[in-house]
Amino acid sequence: MDQNLANLVKIGKLKLEPFAESEFRGLLTSAERRLADARNKQLSPESRFDLAYNASHSYALAALRFHGYRSENRALVFQTLQYTVGMEAPKWRVLSKCHEMRNLAEYEGQTEVDSKLLANLLVVADELEAAVGALKPP
Repeated sequence: MDQNLANLVKIGKLKLEPFAESEFRGLLTSAERRLADARNKQLSPESRFDLAYNASHSYALAALRFHGYRSENRALVFQTLQYTVGMEAPKWRVLSKCHEMRNLAEYEGQTEVDSKLLANLLVVADELEAAVGALKPP
């Protein structure tokens, strides 16, 4: 057990929950489909952003669930990527920035998508797809 994740359990930020392969596979399938759609340049930038963001969240949650944890905090799911798949801070911070942008769109109606942020999101999502896809259930 990663000590950093265990510490998050101690302070109530994460919950221990046994790995469930069906849930893990379902999260991967959802993420794969959304990321494939996000790559479709015929869609609006807003749709592509939403799809890539949600795919990334599904991958990040799958990684957390793989290790036997659950969080109800979407931002924390991204932050734990450094412990679940070894993602470097600059990459998971892209996802955190996207989380902030997603919240602005959801709760304040700010829907304009920065093309550079979308491009960075897609790159990180691709890396996340590979990293989480490499996790092999017991």
